[in-house]
Amino acid sequence: MTTTPPISPSPQQSPPADAPILVGLLAQFDTVDAVVAATRRVRQAGYSRFDVHSPFPIHGIDHVIGRPPTILPWIVLAGGLVGLLSGFALQWFTNAFDYPFIISGKPLLSIPAFVPVIFECAILGAALAAVFGMLGLNHLPMLYNPLFKSDRFRRVTTDRFFIFIDAADPLFNEPATAELLSSLNPAAVEKVED
Repeated sequence: MTTTPPISPSPQQSPPADAPILVGLLAQFDTVDAVVAATRRVRQAGYSRFDVHSPFPIHGIDHVIGRPPTILPWIVLAGGLVGLLSGFALQWFTNAFDYPFIISGKPLLSIPAFVPVIFECAILGAALAAVFGMLGLNHLPMLYNPLFKSDRFRRVTTDRFFIFIDAADPLFNEPATAELLSSLNPAAVEKVED
């Protein structure tokens, strides 16, 4: 019985290890109206993995992008309820279960006396859930992003607006996507490589 040796890819088929990889295309715009109109066109074209970057929040851009509402309020509610229940359980355990000590005929499980601690634990749980939920949902801390290599993108914190279409988008085709972005009258379109 003979076995055929496995076929190894030729060096011509695989790119060199240090060759840059296309991450996406970046289009620069000078005004809010231009970037909002361009975002509508990109979404109408069917792209789903793109983002808008601006120096300040643009009202309604999440709706234009098609981003669903955040689940952060539900995370904060869950954190508050966990804090509330933890505060109540802590007081019940210490006062009524572990060391039951009757003072002046007061009940061991006195909910009105528990309210300040329950309230503070609920606020603490909600605050911690808000901070860590926000960090998690925003994928922070993100210490590196290929967009940071772009000299144009440095002005995003000052006075420029950008649309970035990710190369992982199912519709991404470099020439077609570049043509679409060029048709939106941007100040510039550039490749983002890593």
